[in-house]
Amino acid sequence: MPTTRTVRNSLTVLAGVALLGSVTVGVADATPPGIPSADTAKSQLAGLTVKPDGSQDGYSRDKFPHWIDQGNSCNTREMVLKRDGTNVQVGSDCYPTSGKWTSPYDGATWSSPSDVDIDHVVPLADAWRTGASSWTQDQRQAYANDLSDPQLIAVTDNVNQEKGDKSPDQWKPPSTGYWCTYAKMWVTVKYKFKLTVNSAEKSALTDMLGRC
Repeated sequence: MPTTRTVRNSLTVLAGVALLGSVTVGVADATPPGIPSADTAKSQLAGLTVKPDGSQDGYSRDKFPHWIDQGNSCNTREMVLKRDGTNVQVGSDCYPTSGKWTSPYDGATWSSPSDVDIDHVVPLADAWRTGASSWTQDQRQAYANDLSDPQLIAVTDNVNQEKGDKSPDQWKPPSTGYWCTYAKMWVTVKYKFKLTVNSAEKSALTDMLGRC
């Protein structure tokens, strides 16, 4: 039997389909900064070191302090909610009191921030396995709160939970039209932070960039 949340997601997608061909006012897809061109992403992918993922031993989300204070009573999560939403109003504590968020992963639109997760495009655990285990705590904190690159994005919460710490050979956004952008974001984050890719991951990214 479908859950209440599943039914709600389905109704949201159907509503979005019904709006095709008309103008949707006050709703925008999340667009993180620093998304490269397809050619740049392909060049960056070619420059990444290909090797098997390292061990998960010692990993903890606590080793990537996140949602830190960003000033003006806002933490990192709240900054992304304001950036990626439309008509977002916040209270004195910076928590949104109204607004809309459209998740590019699945096309669903939400009006409650509790329905939205802030996804680390390259998950913290994946980063740990591909290089971050040797970083300092300060470096991991900077990675987990990076607002300058396409590493943080507001998406539907249960879609983000389905993704978990999977790489693109194991999980891709449900909206196939977003695969090109997702691959560009993933590659440029790995390139900036000098993280490695495994061979299956590189193959999946190559295929996804081929859709651009």
